[in-house]
Amino acid sequence: MPEKKEPLDLNAMPPSAADIRNEVIKRAREEDQKQAKAKAIQEQKAADFAEDFLKNHVSEADVLSVRRLVANAVQAGKFEAMVYSFSSDLCSDSGRAINSGSKDWPETLQGKAKEFYDRYQKLAKPQGFKLKAMIISFPGGMPGDVGFFLNWGSDHA
Repeated sequence: MPEKKEPLDLNAMPPSAADIRNEVIKRAREEDQKQAKAKAIQEQKAADFAEDFLKNHVSEADVLSVRRLVANAVQAGKFEAMVYSFSSDLCSDSGRAINSGSKDWPETLQGKAKEFYDRYQKLAKPQGFKLKAMIISFPGGMPGDVGFFLNWGSDHA
């Protein structure tokens, strides 16, 4: 059964302009706090990722993730998949060589990206796979994230 609403008292004083301003300011502060908290969480995630990226080795879970991404792409009838991404800040040149298409871009890799590239050179390239690195986001017009794309398409297609 719906709740009974009390009738509106048309003669009651409305809230003051100051009360309404204060409510708007209060809500704006709450939204600012909410956004600051979300930003802090994102920054902590990025810091944790960077620490893992630079200090730890490619794990079995990382390799399984790449294999799963390739299998999903194959299921979808594709010849390429983005298999890894990371911040361009984690390259020794902040992603400039990758962004400019320099043939020396692998020399700028560090941490897990370097390990993934070395694994590609040793295991995947001899099997006919190709790997390219691209900047996949440009926040504020600057290189953001790097994506590694593994390709198994024919050169003669």
